[in-house]
Amino acid sequence: MTHPSATFRESVSPGHSLPIRESNRQIRILKFAGLCPDSVRVCMKSLFHPFARRYRRWIDRWETDLAFRSTDRVVRPFDFGLEWTEHWPSAEANVLNGLEPVEHIVRLNDWNIAHSKEFFGYQTPREFVLRENWVQFASPVTTPYPENNLVHALWFPAPNRTRKAVVLLPHWNSRLPQHNSLCTGLQRLGISALRLSLPYHDARMPSGLARADYAVSSNICRTIDATRQAVVDTRACFDWLQEKGFDDLGIVGTSLGSCYAFLASAHDSRIKVNVFNHCSTYFADVVWEGLSSRHIRESLQGTVDLPTLRELWACISPPNYWHLYATMKKRSKFIYTRYDTTFPVHLSRQVIEGARKHKWDHDVTVLPCGHYTMGEFPFKYVTGYEICSFLKRNL
Repeated sequence: MTHPSATFRESVSPGHSLPIRESNRQIRILKFAGLCPDSVRVCMKSLFHPFARRYRRWIDRWETDLAFRSTDRVVRPFDFGLEWTEHWPSAEANVLNGLEPVEHIVRLNDWNIAHSKEFFGYQTPREFVLRENWVQFASPVTTPYPENNLVHALWFPAPNRTRKAVVLLPHWNSRLPQHNSLCTGLQRLGISALRLSLPYHDARMPSGLARADYAVSSNICRTIDATRQAVVDTRACFDWLQEKGFDDLGIVGTSLGSCYAFLASAHDSRIKVNVFNHCSTYFADVVWEGLSSRHIRESLQGTVDLPTLRELWACISPPNYWHLYATMKKRSKFIYTRYDTTFPVHLSRQVIEGARKHKWDHDVTVLPCGHYTMGEFPFKYVTGYEICSFLKRNL
C-alpha cells in the first residue's frame, strides 16, 4: 500500500512494456537484506491502514467543501440542440430525414470521428491582433454569441526570446487571473506561454451568464460545438505562434482544458510536448459520475442513460482518437489525483492503460489529493513543479 502522502511517478518510453518505478530498487534492497518484500508490504499495510483511511476522509471532506462553495449552478432544461449542427461539416452528409434525434446525432458522431480532420479542421484566421499582451482573433467557428466569437489569449513572452512556447488551456469555469502564475513560472524558465480563454469563459461569456454553462451542459449538440470551437481556437493559437517564429511547441491542459488539449494535439503534429493535468476517457462518463457536474446529470436523467450519452458525445471523447495520437511523435505527461471525485480515478487509470497499450512516450504523476484540492497548498506547488520541470526538460 502506498503511503497516502506519497507522490507516485512512472516513466514509459517506446519499447518499454512496463513502467520504471522507484519501488523496484526498494524491492531489490529488501531481497538483498534477506527480507521478503511481500511480508514487509503486509506489515506496512497494517501499520498505515488506519492513517490512510483518516487521510482519505479528510481529503474527501475538503474536496466536497471546495466543490460546493459555488452556489450558482443551475439545472437547465435538457435539449438535443440540433440547430447547433447546421454548420458542422457532417451536416450535409447526414440529413435528418425523419430520424429520431438520438439516432441522427449518433450518425453525426460516427461521421465526425471517421472524418475528424474535417470536423476539427479550419481556416487560419485572417488577422491576429496583439494589444497590451492580449492576442485577439476571430474564431473560425462562429456561434450566435458575438462576444464568444472573438478569441482572447493572454501572452507571456519569455525574456530570452527562445523559440519555445506553449498554449495553456485552463479548467472549466476558470476565471482570470487563474493559471497566470503557471504562465509566469514558464516565462521565467525561458518558455513563452499563451493562456487561452476557453469558449464561453472570461470576456467570451455571453451576457446573463454567471458561469460557463454553455461550454458543458445538458444541451447535447451545443456541448459538442463548444468543444469543437475550443479545439479549433487552440490550433489557431499555434498558427500565431508559428507566425512569430516559435517552432518548439507544447500544450498544457487542465481538467476540461486537458480534454481539449488532447483533441487538439491528436489532430496537430506541430504539438510535440503535452501535459494533461487531470485526464479521463469518455466525456459522458465524467459528466455522469463527476461531483462538479451533478446538476447536468440531474437534467440528463430521465431522457438519456449513460451508454446513450456516451454515443451522443463520442466525437469529443479522447479514446476515439488514441490511434491518431499514436501515429505522431509526441512526449506526454499525465497528472491525476488519487482521490478525485470530479474526474473519477478509474477513468484516469484507463487513460494510463491506453497510453501503455499504444506505447506512447509518457510520464505519469499521481498526487495524494483530489480535483479541487490540487489547486490548494501544498498540492498546487507540487503540480506546478511537475508541469514546469517536464516542459523545461522536453521542449
